[in-house]
Amino acid sequence: MSAKNEKKMKKVFQFKITLKDIKPPIWRRIQVPESYTFWDLHVAIQDAMGWTDSHLHHFEMRNPLTGMKEEIGIPDEEDMMDIKIRAGWERNIADYFTNDNNRAHYIYDYGDNWEHAIKLDKILDREEGIHYPICIGGARACPPEDCGGVGGYEDFLKAIMDPNHEEYDEMLEWAGGDFDPEYFNPDDVVFDNPKKRLQYALFQ
Repeated sequence: MSAKNEKKMKKVFQFKITLKDIKPPIWRRIQVPESYTFWDLHVAIQDAMGWTDSHLHHFEMRNPLTGMKEEIGIPDEEDMMDIKIRAGWERNIADYFTNDNNRAHYIYDYGDNWEHAIKLDKILDREEGIHYPICIGGARACPPEDCGGVGGYEDFLKAIMDPNHEEYDEMLEWAGGDFDPEYFNPDDVVFDNPKKRLQYALFQ
């Protein structure tokens, strides 16, 4: 976001993102500009969680004007799914999220099927000197990509936590030689430019 556009922004939306069905919970808390689209929010979630944005996704959320649930993400051009997915870059989060309409469902990777609960914590005034988005909190490491969903992640953890496990060396090497499921530091989060990411996604 340019400095000029950032000055025009008066509000920021604070979200808590929780990966479902894993305990202790894996979660992040982020603040994003009110001008963000659902695509922009998707990129911020990917960066904050630690995913690599190498799979499809969509949000499920009630449209406050119609009262109907909508799916928002990357449209299914080949009609492989039985739902209509609206383009995330054409929908602004400020048109959907309110203090009364504050929850959404986010699905990433239809194979591993990582489901996230999205909750709008609050709408805040923008603070001078802060470049949004920012990650202000969180807990525990994001599961490795393509590990097989919740069940596969549980098996992966069992293997790397037991040096006597028959897959210990193989799984640790696959994970890059080291993996601490309890580690997360919000200072490590680096946010990508969502517009550049969109160009890559549409024209790769």
